[in-house]
Amino acid sequence: MHIEPVDPAPGQAFPRAVLRQRWQDLTFLHWAVAPETVAPLLPAGTRPDTLDGITYVGLIGFRMVGLGLGWGPGVPYLGTFWETNVRLYSVDDTGRRAVVFRSLDASRLVPVLVARLSLGLPYMWSAMRLDRDGDCLTYRCRRRWPGPIGTTSRLVVRVGAPIAEPTPLEHFVTARWGLHTRAYGRTLHLPNWHPRWPLHRAELRHLDDELVTAAGLPAVTGPPVSVLYSPGVPVRFGPPVGVRRAG
Repeated sequence: MHIEPVDPAPGQAFPRAVLRQRWQDLTFLHWAVAPETVAPLLPAGTRPDTLDGITYVGLIGFRMVGLGLGWGPGVPYLGTFWETNVRLYSVDDTGRRAVVFRSLDASRLVPVLVARLSLGLPYMWSAMRLDRDGDCLTYRCRRRWPGPIGTTSRLVVRVGAPIAEPTPLEHFVTARWGLHTRAYGRTLHLPNWHPRWPLHRAELRHLDDELVTAAGLPAVTGPPVSVLYSPGVPVRFGPPVGVRRAG
């Protein structure tokens, strides 16, 4: 099976956008994990994507801005909110690389309900905020629904210099052009596109997180192998397609 390359700047692979949004003030934390640890957590027809035999679990905080349908402006108020995601890295039987979300905490209830009902995505309603003090950012999250209620996360990073040429690992965990999800008895691939990431080095100053373990993953130990920041990108999503299983 041919697996698509890790391409940091591909062309848009779908003819029309069904959703538009902007992701801002993103912090990416990643830890290495054995593929066999996360394989049972992925949708049917997918398996862990690896780099040199290792896969990764990511904790990503950011601001969603201007979420709306592909042919119109962003939805006022409801289309802008904070998110914190726990995600894994997948490849399907046709060779498409993607992410699999184990949880997506968001600070607006209506988008949470729509995403859960339409695509089966594990969105959670949470109280969230981002505080900025110079080049230091503090992301806070406390889950409201559906649970575990009261699950929290707090991470503090210091943003550093821009990255002229990301490493293979930095491309691997950021150059992702779709997601895999399980909805209504089918595994789906939802493609996305955005310009190449503007990435910065970042330093993790503090982490107190319960989201990773609440997502069914082992507790992360030790410092992350990668800490990155991005001011953000505009994003388009194409229509979902079913994942065909080999054999």
